[in-house]
Amino acid sequence: MANKTILVTGGAGFIGSNFIPYFLKNNPDTAVVNLDLLTYAGDEANLAEIKNNERYTFVKGDICDRSLVESIFKEYSITGVIHFAAESHVDNSIKNPGVFIETNVNGTFTLIDVAYKFWMEKPFHYKPEFQDSRFLHISTDEVYGTLGETGLFTEETSYAPNSPYSASKAGSDMIVRSYHHTYGLNTVITNCSNNYGPKQHDEKLIPTVIRKAIKGENIPIYGDGKNIRDWLYVLDHCKGINLAYLNGSAGEVYNIGGRNERNNNYIAKAICELLDSLKPKAHGSYLEQITYVEDRAGHDRRYAIDATKIENELDWKADEDFESGIKKTIEWYLNKYATRLPEFVSES
Repeated sequence: MANKTILVTGGAGFIGSNFIPYFLKNNPDTAVVNLDLLTYAGDEANLAEIKNNERYTFVKGDICDRSLVESIFKEYSITGVIHFAAESHVDNSIKNPGVFIETNVNGTFTLIDVAYKFWMEKPFHYKPEFQDSRFLHISTDEVYGTLGETGLFTEETSYAPNSPYSASKAGSDMIVRSYHHTYGLNTVITNCSNNYGPKQHDEKLIPTVIRKAIKGENIPIYGDGKNIRDWLYVLDHCKGINLAYLNGSAGEVYNIGGRNERNNNYIAKAICELLDSLKPKAHGSYLEQITYVEDRAGHDRRYAIDATKIENELDWKADEDFESGIKKTIEWYLNKYATRLPEFVSES
């Protein structure tokens, strides 16, 4: 039986829907209320495995809706927040930046301001029943800008966001930081590298490569394909978030990265070669479908995270390297797309 309840925002999205089942399994004394607007990136089907869990409640709604957020805090006596909800696709932020400011900046402000007023009597004075309440904000390595050929982002790296998406996340990070320093709110921020794994939206790079490959379409790679990212398997990220929420120090930032730097050419090639083995085409290789397209505006060249702090302070480590994680990911997507693309099943 749960004796406390936390609010998870955006829990029907990619990372949130991997996190909630993990959290419920590993925290049997805690219930979860999931607030999600179910935009194009969220899907209740992502949480089918826990829909009958008595410690799980789903609420459809917007984090910008202050009266709704206040009613959730009151009805469920929320004792913690883990805040995933965000617009996150860089291409979309270039085309329509306004929604990123609204959700990522204003939505984060609404959430944290409601939490502050619900948990605290005044600055630096928690209400007795909420002494241990904490607000954990999920951010991204993109707030740090871009790296040269060497070096890593640390928690002390200066912010230098280069896209409307990363600027909106930087803004939300600063709001969370300010509530810790101004009001004494117990906050933690985690900045992660590129996640991949089951349940990721089709628009992202790895699902796109897999989907285009098995549909026989061109696999589009931006520019010269040499943009480098540090890839983090989603379940490893979830483990880091859980540790940061339970054991992190108030007011601290923890960078979570997989120590798996790969460029986009490597990603596409690795996926195609695994597909050649797992689901061979009748003729040729999936590698022949790789094509290069005009580069994205403001495309950062390299991101890489130094995860030493969370490794040393919270005893976190990534269990998956890229090669083990990508195989699990491809197998999950092949199973997913088999139901959608039956014409490709017979080729195996």
